[in-house]
Amino acid sequence: MVTYKDAGVSIEEGYKTVSKIKSYAEKTYTNGVLNNLGSFAGMFAMGSYKNPVLVSGTDGVGTKLAIAFKMEKYDTVGVDCVAMCVNDILCHGAKPLFFLDYMACGKLSSETASQIVKGVSEGCIQAESALIGGETAEMPGFYKDGDYDLAGFSVGVVERDEIIDGSKIADKDVLIGIASSGLHSNGFSLVRKLIPDIDIDFYGRKIGEVLLTPTKIYVKPVLELMEKFELKGMAHITGGGFYENIPRMFKGDFVAVINKDSYELPEIFKYLMTLGVTEEDMYNTFNMGIGFVLCVKAEDKDAILNNLQQMGEKAFEIGHVEAGGHGVCLK
Repeated sequence: MVTYKDAGVSIEEGYKTVSKIKSYAEKTYTNGVLNNLGSFAGMFAMGSYKNPVLVSGTDGVGTKLAIAFKMEKYDTVGVDCVAMCVNDILCHGAKPLFFLDYMACGKLSSETASQIVKGVSEGCIQAESALIGGETAEMPGFYKDGDYDLAGFSVGVVERDEIIDGSKIADKDVLIGIASSGLHSNGFSLVRKLIPDIDIDFYGRKIGEVLLTPTKIYVKPVLELMEKFELKGMAHITGGGFYENIPRMFKGDFVAVINKDSYELPEIFKYLMTLGVTEEDMYNTFNMGIGFVLCVKAEDKDAILNNLQQMGEKAFEIGHVEAGGHGVCLK
């Protein structure tokens, strides 16, 4: 007789995993959660909205996972997974409501899986988003033993008349950049090629630890700003860096003029440049120390910068918008 276990799938380890992650999910529950993990689907009540629009986003952690496995540190990549999704839907003014994760592996370890979900839980807490479900797939023969992949899906809500879509952006509007926490979760195929030894010292720490710094979640400070100021456009600086992501906030023909000297470039990006990456490729691949960009009226910039500083955020006036043309101009 041939069993599922003979095929490489451990049902018992799956049960252990579910048991361990339930407590992490429960920590994220908000008032809208209607049922617990274990049902066939997660249920969430949106609450009272006049004309709600659901905003969704999905993303993964990418090859940053390879560094986590080499370092045997699994509790940060879950934060990355949440951040990559909630920061995207935030760009349109949406408040994240709930999150689901998908984890696939070759051979399931309940301890490793629970540490990954612990990070997902932490990310959801930071985003005030409920972790209401997910899937863990053990796929022997498809993934190598010890390999995991991680992706997520976020749903948020915004009133229709409060959607931020860039349609109000005008000539001379100001661009404010909020500092990133590091590389976030993009460009790691290049990083791994440049830095094969993740144990080298980098300012007193193993560089692998530095590279695993979780992606910053911008939900709380930005939602707070939205209650006080008009934010005309927003961009999450992910894959494609400045060149690809900042223009995504524009609806018309505008160019983003960026002053490279408006803030201090973090050391990790300087180091990558010393390894042979051109400046153009750096700005076209990484966030370069700015993880989130706001487009605002010039008369609001000082008050917004002051508010961000009071919230403990590092933020800078990094440039402005000019009518005509397209793309990004670095100066």
